[in-house]
Amino acid sequence: MKILLYGINFSPELTGIGKYTGEMAAWLVSHGHEVRVVTAPPYYPAWAVSVGYSARTWSTEKTMGVDVWRCPLWVPAKPGGASRLVHLASFALSSVPVMLRQIFWRPDVVWVVEPALFCAPCAVVVARLSGAKAWLHIQDFEVDAAFSMGLLRGKRIREVVERCESWLMRRFDVVSTISSRMLDLLLAKGVPARHTFLAPNWVDIAAIRPKTKYVGDNPYRVLLGLPTDCVVALYSGNMGGKQGLEILAEVARLHATDLAKSDSRPLVFVFCGDGAGKSALQLACTGLINVFFLPLQPLDRLNDLLVMADIHLLPQRADAADLVMPSKLTGILASGKPVIATAHAGTELSRVVAGSGPDTQCGLVVQPENAAAMLAAIKVLLNDEVLRNRLGVAARAYAEQYLHIDMVLTKLAQHMQLVQTAKD
Repeated sequence: MKILLYGINFSPELTGIGKYTGEMAAWLVSHGHEVRVVTAPPYYPAWAVSVGYSARTWSTEKTMGVDVWRCPLWVPAKPGGASRLVHLASFALSSVPVMLRQIFWRPDVVWVVEPALFCAPCAVVVARLSGAKAWLHIQDFEVDAAFSMGLLRGKRIREVVERCESWLMRRFDVVSTISSRMLDLLLAKGVPARHTFLAPNWVDIAAIRPKTKYVGDNPYRVLLGLPTDCVVALYSGNMGGKQGLEILAEVARLHATDLAKSDSRPLVFVFCGDGAGKSALQLACTGLINVFFLPLQPLDRLNDLLVMADIHLLPQRADAADLVMPSKLTGILASGKPVIATAHAGTELSRVVAGSGPDTQCGLVVQPENAAAMLAAIKVLLNDEVLRNRLGVAARAYAEQYLHIDMVLTKLAQHMQLVQTAKD
């Protein structure tokens, strides 16, 4: 097939949507498909355009066998409600002429990812004018998240925006998303069930795997000068608004207060990543000797980073539940280490982490934004290596059974082929 991918994020971004769209494009090319991408210069999660790219001009490149068009955009240093909207709109507008040019290529499928929903109208137009099928893939329900998190306000405004969103979604031949709860939300928004498709995020289980044998110690433990008997609680990923990172500093400070009276194994916190919320997290951790910070790490070192952890920390704001599914969860599970997630019971994140029984439980779930509850869960795992190992084995098994990149993308490509050959 000839597949046109359209979205604001793409490789070489190391986290989130850009990482997944880049991996998907490379996989599709390796399996015989022609792929073109219309995107922006890499800027995420640092909210600064990467060296070697420009936010002001159009450019083209060939990478991983993919023809890539990069379109200018405005990148705010401190993204907020209004500035984020302008940022998304700037790319949606600058990419229109490039997208219209792709009509003459005659793609079979035009695939657009949300965020940014601003790009969806152009994707539908290009699909219809080129005779292609239109596919919307939702990583985040950005409209719901923006109102739930207070980035946008107003009951009347929300009603109007949600009606427009529903109308727009129903213009697509396929609307996919990454979790079953998000799929339920699609149905609630009026998307017919026959037009929906579940396409979870994936992980390369050969690249991210449990690894316990080193010549010496894990290289990150050596880099940070950590004693071999200490337990590492790791957060790795984007440091933005949806993560609820405030809890990490609170937990670390509560633990520091307990250190003098604790006879537990030594525990350190490692916070790795970049994003708009990093400076605030660093400030909140000022003076804490049990906390280490690392910048976002390259993909070829990601496996060593993830298996350094004895416990993974996965905070998420309560008001973002089931509107997003943390993309970092796939790597966490593949690393074969337990996770402590903040989520309400009944949410998709809670379901995956808690499992359906002891043999499928991948970690512990605590109430969102409750630092004392997260620290209590950490202490449970800190002193129970047998439990940590059992949860880690279940986490790896889940990744192997449900998240293998070849399995997920084979199903997606097969559905693309089915939709492309179906009559309207």
